[in-house]
Amino acid sequence: MDGLRDAEMFTSLRDKVVRRVRSDIVSGRSAPGTMYSVPTLAEELGVSTTPVREALLELSRAGLITPLRNRGFRVEVTSLQELDNLFTVRELLERFAMVTLAERRLLEVGELRALADDIATAVKSVDVLAYVEADRAFHQALIAKADNPLLTRLTMDLRDGMRLYGIDSAAGRKRQEASVKEHYELIDLAFAGNVKSIANLISHHILDWKPVFTAALSDRFGSEPK
Repeated sequence: MDGLRDAEMFTSLRDKVVRRVRSDIVSGRSAPGTMYSVPTLAEELGVSTTPVREALLELSRAGLITPLRNRGFRVEVTSLQELDNLFTVRELLERFAMVTLAERRLLEVGELRALADDIATAVKSVDVLAYVEADRAFHQALIAKADNPLLTRLTMDLRDGMRLYGIDSAAGRKRQEASVKEHYELIDLAFAGNVKSIANLISHHILDWKPVFTAALSDRFGSEPK
């Protein structure tokens, strides 16, 4: 039992580090070129170096950071073309997931409404990191209702690889506010089995972020980051 508890504690600590670093990177607070040191991050978070190292290796496999020998892990840049590709594939997968969910009819909505409430609270508190985590949790739970684990994993991998440049800007905060209502609407449309409307809404929900991210990325790096 002690071994099981130790394994669960290790997993919990690793996941805590993953969530923290991923939120910092995708929100743009950790800019491209930022270096993460395992000992420094472990000391900052008050944990041992092992879960920190495992967390950073996990994020490196997702392409968010690159391990550099004897230096740590460097945050990588996203190009405009890469961002466009991510939006294209994300819309395809999430639109398919929502159509599947509506066709099957969503029956249990309590958990999803609570997660949507968390997003609304984060927006009201102007807490961008809480918004990123709450939004991720909501969409993961919603997509999982389509009962296709592979689809859920692929979609979340794409979401986790997307840099949310500009999310903390005036345009980004405005888009956050608009998204609050859309989360509840997605739940209602899935419950009602309205395939056409949920397909259109998820496309709007995703693609309305594109000009925010693209403008911020262009402002930061010019027409194309090197």
